[in-house]
Amino acid sequence: MFEGIEFLNIGFFWLLLALPVAVLWYVFKHKKQTAELKISSLKGFKVTNSWLPKLKHLLFALRLVALAILITALARPQSVDVSTKTKTTRGIDIVMAIDVSASMLAKDLSPNRLEALKKVAAEFIKGRPNDRIGLVEYAGESYTKTPITSDKSIVLRSLKSIKYNTIIEGGTAIGMGLATSVNRLKDSKATSKVIILLTDGVNNSGFIDPKIASELAVEYGIKTYTIGLGTNGMALSPVAILPNGNFQYGRIQVEIDEALLKEIAEVTGGKYFRATNNKKLEEIYDEINKLEKTEIEEFKFYNYEEKYRSLVILAGLLLLLELLLRFTVFRSFV
Repeated sequence: MFEGIEFLNIGFFWLLLALPVAVLWYVFKHKKQTAELKISSLKGFKVTNSWLPKLKHLLFALRLVALAILITALARPQSVDVSTKTKTTRGIDIVMAIDVSASMLAKDLSPNRLEALKKVAAEFIKGRPNDRIGLVEYAGESYTKTPITSDKSIVLRSLKSIKYNTIIEGGTAIGMGLATSVNRLKDSKATSKVIILLTDGVNNSGFIDPKIASELAVEYGIKTYTIGLGTNGMALSPVAILPNGNFQYGRIQVEIDEALLKEIAEVTGGKYFRATNNKKLEEIYDEINKLEKTEIEEFKFYNYEEKYRSLVILAGLLLLLELLLRFTVFRSFV
């Protein structure tokens, strides 16, 4: 009955405790006022069983119900219709710079580093519905895979299509990857601009020094999170290409320039992470997701409708009915 109803003055419900007291008083009073006549025999008396005297208690019941309804009305029931409207007050533009060198095919992550990254990055993108995201690929050189866009379906398709290829120059040009990402974000009007740069090696290619690229990021107010991808120790990695075009794998030492990645993150106000397995990679993207929150402003509109009026009318009708019965049908019994 009261689903979706709120009571403004809920303290009035304490008055309901008076109802059991009223019932006890009525029972006590009724017993005291009832006359008893003891006779040895009913012979000679005409006994009639009228139902009216038995129903006279209905008058008291009507009064109790009316009182309970009035107490409920005093509690001021209201129906509340709540509507909400959300507004994104702080958008974030993000560029994910992904190393696509041959070493990203190493199998220390399952099924390999690149595929593990693509899976985790896809979930990260799906979890940022209010942000614009772009993709940058780099190896020995870099290029923009997808400009920053709010269309997540485009970004996800582009991410899925990323794979190792021999079209771009081999090597790992961290400075180039970072500089291209900065170039994508430098004209952004977003309140917050972020680069997530991932690599599994050391800077050994490109004509832009990573430190210069870091200074550019600072100049344009771009925060950079860096991720070193690869297990500690040896990893099963590509070492040669067989005549059939497939890679020959061998165990080689994992080398990541962690000092450089830490410096880039520190200078730009970001943070460095090391992902040594699939689970750790997922945890890193979860942490970045929590660190970079888009603020959502929510407006709530409340429409209140008073419900006590109908209760007062109902209680009044019950009291009127009680009075009518008392001075008509039950007049000779009360």
